Amino acid sequence: MSMIFFACVVRVRDGLPLSASTDFHFNQDFLECRKRLKALSSILAQYPSRGTAKGRDLSIHFLSSGDIACMAICSSNYSTIMAFCFLEELQWEFAASYDTTSISLASRPYAFLEFDNVIQKVKCHFNCASGSQTRANWEKIEEELKFRPPVQLRLEDTELMNGMTNGGHAGVHVEVVPTYRMQRVTPLGILSLVLNIMCGALNLIRGVHLAEYSFQEDHEGIGNVIAFFLPFLACVFQCYLYLFYSSARKVKTFVLFFSVCLCNVYLYGLRNLWQIGFHIGVASLSSYQILTRQLMEKQPDCGV
Repeated sequence: MSMIFFACVVRVRDGLPLSASTDFHFNQDFLECRKRLKALSSILAQYPSRGTAKGRDLSIHFLSSGDIACMAICSSNYSTIMAFCFLEELQWEFAASYDTTSISLASRPYAFLEFDNVIQKVKCHFNCASGSQTRANWEKIEEELKFRPPVQLRLEDTELMNGMTNGGHAGVHVEVVPTYRMQRVTPLGILSLVLNIMCGALNLIRGVHLAEYSFQEDHEGIGNVIAFFLPFLACVFQCYLYLFYSSARKVKTFVLFFSVCLCNVYLYGLRNLWQIGFHIGVASLSSYQILTRQLMEKQPDCGV
């Protein structure tokens, strides 16, 4: 039968339970899955905010935000999208029920025992309600899972069981590499993008104009043409590095910055010192913005 069997709320950094449960199934497969859920909860901090551990008959889904995570045991044929719809609603119910900004999760680990009533209510809604009712957030979750798919684990991994006995430090086989997300774009970052685009346009215009003259009359000016086109390409790549994650960002940033500096020094005579200083200053600002914009793998806190 396709349904949700169990759900709970835990603390991400150590798997401490933040909710009780009245769900008791004496099926051996379910009890074994509960043990693996407990082991997985102790190592959630190692993984992205969404994940699925699939088994033959049962699967575990988890959704973390800030310092809490919602976890659920479902039948393996239960829709993954519906499972994350359920976990998202449970997460918002938890945030709405408790002012966790003023409650110390460390000092009151079992302050949320009564939240089981909410869990049962939401679980019953998803198990019993019609498709039109439960699919209210279907398209939103489906789009999010396409953009940032959940990490895939194997429920049968012996390492997952060992995580409980070894203090939660055992590794688990990961099949999907998490998608990286960058922090929000700042006003200063937007300014650097605008200035970078302007410098790139100036380099392109001057380069095209000089290329028309050089190829027709002055073949010795090809070096100046290259010195205009290289900074144009550097400006384009600086915009890309600021907006999107790329490996070896520091190395690429310094290479682009020094390319802009060397080309502008080479162009001394065609550009005065103020123009050269402006282009190098914009490249410096862009490089600083690239290096200070960090990764953000997890979604912002949901009122927690």
